[in-house]
Amino acid sequence: MEHATGQRRDAQVLVFDADDTLWENNVLFERVIHDYLDWLDHPTLDRVEIRKVLDDVERANAAVHGYGSKVFLRSLGECLERLRERPTTDAERREIDLLAEALVAHRVELMPGVAETLDALAGRHRLLLLTKGDLAEQQRKLDASGLLHHFHAAHIVREKDAETYRWLVGEHDIDPADAWMIGNSPRSDILPARAAGMRAVFIPNENTWVLEHDDLDPTDTGVLRLATFPDLLRHF
Repeated sequence: MEHATGQRRDAQVLVFDADDTLWENNVLFERVIHDYLDWLDHPTLDRVEIRKVLDDVERANAAVHGYGSKVFLRSLGECLERLRERPTTDAERREIDLLAEALVAHRVELMPGVAETLDALAGRHRLLLLTKGDLAEQQRKLDASGLLHHFHAAHIVREKDAETYRWLVGEHDIDPADAWMIGNSPRSDILPARAAGMRAVFIPNENTWVLEHDDLDPTDTGVLRLATFPDLLRHF
């Protein structure tokens, strides 16, 4: 951060989320869901009602099985079973797999200005990466991103709650007051980091997964709100 005089503070620890902060992620899932709803063509429920059923299934599966494309495919199948009140057929499972093929094959698309911003920040701060999801899937995206060399360490975890952040500051011998969590998710990035004593930078993404939404306290001075990723360079 900058003091009132405009002078930068000493080096700090900046912890970055990955999905929908460094690169696009949920928009890919939303495209699959759009095609899935077209394919379902339910005789009585509209798209909003079907989406509510899917959200409920995803919420339950995330709590038990975690995140990633494999769990997402499971949720699509279970949603179909719930709506049609019968097990999915082999043909239906193949169709769901085809709909979701793009999730696995899609190349990583960095957010605008991410590579240049990280390059500048790495020269004056200690950067860490903290992302949640399927280990192999997240590692593939990290490797493909070309960004790993910017980070002192990268961690892939099952869940990002307050306990995860407490572990992170302990693991790296960090003073929470000198650390910032930077991400798009109120639920996984901002609120748990604040609960662990860190400060946070909220960079909204219009495609953030609905299950990552939560209310932020507008009076919390420990949360910096920015419009774009490169805006970080004006503060750090």
